[in-house]
Amino acid sequence: MNIGIVVHGPNIVDSGYALKIINFLSEFANVSCRLGGTMGRTAVIDAALEDTIDISKKLVPSDSLSIFADEGVDAIFLLNYGKSSTTGHVFGYKVFHHYMDKNFHEDIPLIQIERPGEVDGSIVIWNSPFKSKDIDVIIDKIQEEFNIREVSTNLIKEKHFNINDTEESTDFKSENPYNNSKKLIRQIHGVSPGENILVNGTVIGKSKSSQLSLVTVDGVIVEIIGGDIKKHGVDKLGKIDLNKAIVKTGLLRRSEVEPRVIKHKYGENQLNIGFLDHAAEDVYALKNMDLIITVGDDTTLLASDILFRFEIPIIGITDGDLDKLVEKGYQSNDSIIFQLEEGNDDILGFKIYKEIFNCKNYFTLNSDSNDLNQIIDELKEEIIEIIKDMNIKYIIK
Repeated sequence: MNIGIVVHGPNIVDSGYALKIINFLSEFANVSCRLGGTMGRTAVIDAALEDTIDISKKLVPSDSLSIFADEGVDAIFLLNYGKSSTTGHVFGYKVFHHYMDKNFHEDIPLIQIERPGEVDGSIVIWNSPFKSKDIDVIIDKIQEEFNIREVSTNLIKEKHFNINDTEESTDFKSENPYNNSKKLIRQIHGVSPGENILVNGTVIGKSKSSQLSLVTVDGVIVEIIGGDIKKHGVDKLGKIDLNKAIVKTGLLRRSEVEPRVIKHKYGENQLNIGFLDHAAEDVYALKNMDLIITVGDDTTLLASDILFRFEIPIIGITDGDLDKLVEKGYQSNDSIIFQLEEGNDDILGFKIYKEIFNCKNYFTLNSDSNDLNQIIDELKEEIIEIIKDMNIKYIIK
């Protein structure tokens, strides 16, 4: 028997249950594992599991499921550790339906293991197309081994999806200035007051209530019902498909862990300088750089935390508009952070991208000495000159 395992998020890895379940299932079948999502990569690296869980590609969970289905596995397990059973079950429901929209592999069972080790830990059999004695035995043994109970898909649907999660409103012509526009409202489950709201990796607001909905008009978020909107984040996000958007609330990684540092290898007689603008989840594409300039407070925080593990310093461009996305952020010793007057990080970032990077995402410097500190000092002075031309105040952290 061949089993595919999709590991989602950092918390299932940090808890130690990802490895426990992988080892347990390996007793019954040939097991292959891959990550679904982005933030779990750092947890996999910290746990030294990159040889066990494939993190080589940036895949959403439904795509990881699809790959296993195309490979013809006998069953797929989805491992997740949501901040509550509500968020975990809603996540599984959405992933399952996105997966089914992409595939015709209805003959492959999909089984979610949610929050193992917690009192509300559960197993959900999203797709049970036929009776398989081998799969039934494995499911029974998992429930016994990890003390989790089965939750029916019907119960999840009745509890959380008794109405459409996303509603379309066409009768609101009086709501100027959106006449004849398409309005969508999406309810967000399992939210607590005071949490950051991220859409496709960008912070777009903060919750004020456990009852939260996002409202878009023609693909642009215009309102957060039960929360405060962050206009700067919405502007950066741009148009989205509200039905397919990845929405997260709260901390991206709740655990406080000791980061695993991997020795950085420099190229021979050259240094690679990368540029990252408000897209921290794309930082792994630049992990072979020697130095990265980051733009945006949250991007700088997350990128520096991840790059610390690869001994890569950053030059961060911020304006003090920071949202707490991780419990503790790490930063390489050689890093420099510019904090500008509010609202100027984007402007400076564009100027750096244009004047220093020539509108490219990275450039290479030939260097006989590979003196990274010298390069950091030179780039620091170039950025200071640009800031002076902008005539704005700044401090260096």
